[in-house]
Amino acid sequence: MAATRKTAAMGMGGEGHQFHAMSFLFYAYMQSGRESQAKALIDEIAAMPHMHDMYGLGFDPHLAMEADLAALYPLEMRDWSAAASLAPMKVPHTAEESVGYWAKAIGSAHLHQPEDTRRDVAAIEAMHQEFVDHKKKDFAEAAEHDLKEAKAWLAFSEGKTDDAVAILRPLAEKEESLGDEPQGIPTREMIADMLLEANRPQQALAEYQMDLKFSPNRFNGLYGAARAAEAAGQQSDANEYYALLLKTCEGSNSTRPELTHARELLAKK
Repeated sequence: MAATRKTAAMGMGGEGHQFHAMSFLFYAYMQSGRESQAKALIDEIAAMPHMHDMYGLGFDPHLAMEADLAALYPLEMRDWSAAASLAPMKVPHTAEESVGYWAKAIGSAHLHQPEDTRRDVAAIEAMHQEFVDHKKKDFAEAAEHDLKEAKAWLAFSEGKTDDAVAILRPLAEKEESLGDEPQGIPTREMIADMLLEANRPQQALAEYQMDLKFSPNRFNGLYGAARAAEAAGQQSDANEYYALLLKTCEGSNSTRPELTHARELLAKK
């Protein structure tokens, strides 16, 4: 971030590149119990002035990043009510608005509100079709990915867990085969979350374990694996995941209940 800002101050341009670094920094904050710093980063981005076009695609990169992180924050915090009540930001000429509806769909599905989830799916479908009609391939593909995941969560909210997992599995395998850099919510973690909520802890644990190979030390991946192991009667494995979660968040001042639970459980060993 500092390097990008220095080159921009020297008139060399490229100021939009700082947002890629900000995305990774936000991700690191969220995985290590530094959610207050992640929130401060979002506020910092929101306060930035409008910026020039980036990559010739006709959009303001600071607005795009603000919309993206605003959608990711409640999902990383597993605050489903906040996610479901998001007001998706409008970022003209991009697919970023679909990210807001994607987050809303996931939040509503976790709250078992299929009608709300269905409306979010419809909103993404409309955006996707518009990009297809205007031959905006990159944005169409981004919206299509959001649409597939939102449809999976709609199926889940309707009690169709197997159908939901069937939609998500090829997306997860594609992410892993491409070695996509972790900046958002891994699709395999979503599969594991669904299976755990469906009271299938052994299957959920296997998915969390696979996901942690590709997205190591994710807060929700570690906590999910611990909960799944606990529910499956594998307490020693659960303890290992709880201990690793606490180590990953060492030095943070987080008050997240997941960390409190991990500390209390390990104190009883």
